[in-house]
Amino acid sequence: MTSYLEFEKPIAALDAQIRELQTTATDGGLDLSSEITKLQDKSARLLARTYSGLTPWQKTQVARHPQRPHFHDYVGAIFTGFVPLGGDRLYGEDAAIIGGLARLGNRRVMVIGHEKGHDTQSRIHHNFGMGKPEGYRKAVRLMELAGRFGLPVVTLVDTSGAFPGVEAEERGQAEAIARATEACLGLPVPMVATIVGEGGSGGAVALASAERVLMLEHAVYSVISPEGCASILWRTSEKAAEAAEAMKVTAQDLLRLNVIDRIVPEPMGGAHRDPLAAAAALGAALAEELDALSVYSPAALLQRREDRFLAIGAL
Repeated sequence: MTSYLEFEKPIAALDAQIRELQTTATDGGLDLSSEITKLQDKSARLLARTYSGLTPWQKTQVARHPQRPHFHDYVGAIFTGFVPLGGDRLYGEDAAIIGGLARLGNRRVMVIGHEKGHDTQSRIHHNFGMGKPEGYRKAVRLMELAGRFGLPVVTLVDTSGAFPGVEAEERGQAEAIARATEACLGLPVPMVATIVGEGGSGGAVALASAERVLMLEHAVYSVISPEGCASILWRTSEKAAEAAEAMKVTAQDLLRLNVIDRIVPEPMGGAHRDPLAAAAALGAALAEELDALSVYSPAALLQRREDRFLAIGAL
């Protein structure tokens, strides 16, 4: 059953009434189809109206929804023959960043991304999608492997940021993120990155420095979380909604600012309400982007990537 966000309470109340009528109709053998249909129509209209006018802070909440699909969900629905490749060959394995070989239709690709997990146990195992140095070094290894064998790289970004723990800093977190960003920019093969949930700070940029950057409709992408920004500017996280508005974190804002290149539509009410439909839309978009990039030479791809990032913020 769908978990409702705070701003979805009116929708939750209507859906509760629908379930109650359905139970009454089933248990009592009554024909309440007319009343149920009216309430379902009303709920659908309210859902559409609510999601057509989400604030940046509400979009942030949708991007963080606990039932939102993550890396494994998208890989299982979009790709075939996924073969995970683990370890950075320097320290160890990082479950927050996963990558491996797969097929997108008839095309062989290297797919890399963050995995947050769906329940308490899996979230702890995947460290809530917060990559450690070995995760980013693994990503570099896989990108270099893709470049060696001429495989396009697809990344699925969903992290609040890189892991900030002392042990990560001791193992060179900043250097690992910088090397991953450098590896993205230097790839001799096509690269398409998609922000599927949260795109937070350098932890996201390290896997999103591609020549084509996509975002799901209700994803967010920023240098810091709204709460973190509010804590710095106003000394309180309670101003997070105001920070989200000022930071321009939404896909719609970032498309206007040329930070991203394309918005992938989500099912009405967010990807968590219909993960398979969300995956189908993303899969089609990825296939289109890779088809368009397949005509470019390695030198042209490098030039496109350089031009793209140098143009951001230019007057």
